[in-house]
Amino acid sequence: MPRVKRSVHARKKRRKLLAEAKGFSGQPRVSYRKAKEQVMKADVHAYRDRKNKKRVFRRLWIIRINAAARKEGLSYNQFLSGMRKANIELDRKVLADIAVNDPAAFSAIAAQAKAALEA
Repeated sequence: MPRVKRSVHARKKRRKLLAEAKGFSGQPRVSYRKAKEQVMKADVHAYRDRKNKKRVFRRLWIIRINAAARKEGLSYNQFLSGMRKANIELDRKVLADIAVNDPAAFSAIAAQAKAALEA
């Protein structure tokens, strides 16, 4: 079998991995072996936290909607129940944005939800 010279590809591979470890501090930034371990771990965290980010934002939206609904005299679940009965189809992300940026519009939605609950 012919001899295979790997140095060009191996150097390219190491340089690419060390570039990924650019923001790290200490040995993981300069040592190939430590950088490889740290980059693998960082990728695991990034994958996991892309999923967790969705949970965190949903919790934040619910907290904001609840706070705004309580100002209108409704609890969160009463507010959502009233919205369903009034056939208002807005998701939590949009509701939270309205609650923060346009309280008057949120008050109007809450009034419709309250009227639907009473009917």
